[in-house]
Amino acid sequence: MEWIFLLIVVVFFANRFLPVKGITNISTQEAKDKFKNSDVQFIDVRTPGEYKTNHRKPFINIPLNHLSSKIEALDKEKEVVVICQSGMRSAKAAKMLKKQGFEKIYNVKGGMSAWI
Repeated sequence: MEWIFLLIVVVFFANRFLPVKGITNISTQEAKDKFKNSDVQFIDVRTPGEYKTNHRKPFINIPLNHLSSKIEALDKEKEVVVICQSGMRSAKAAKMLKKQGFEKIYNVKGGMSAWI
């Protein structure tokens, strides 16, 4: 019985923290380098208030809690760069996009807190 519980705990943490194929963590500099490419979609999943206070173009604001209803407006064939304040919400957003069929997803490590 204990080994079943242990297995469940291991699987839970593996699903939460192991990298998902098709999602790449990138630095803020690597995100800036992608600004030159017009075929990349940039999404900021923070709240509208956070976005209004501090954001970078060309990121558009699609709050995490609205992302599932806005996915149809995004192009699955294009790369997607996702950012939030620290990288946690954007990691959730990246997994959500992956489950919806997006293949080239980049999560900005450290989020806006790491932006220089």
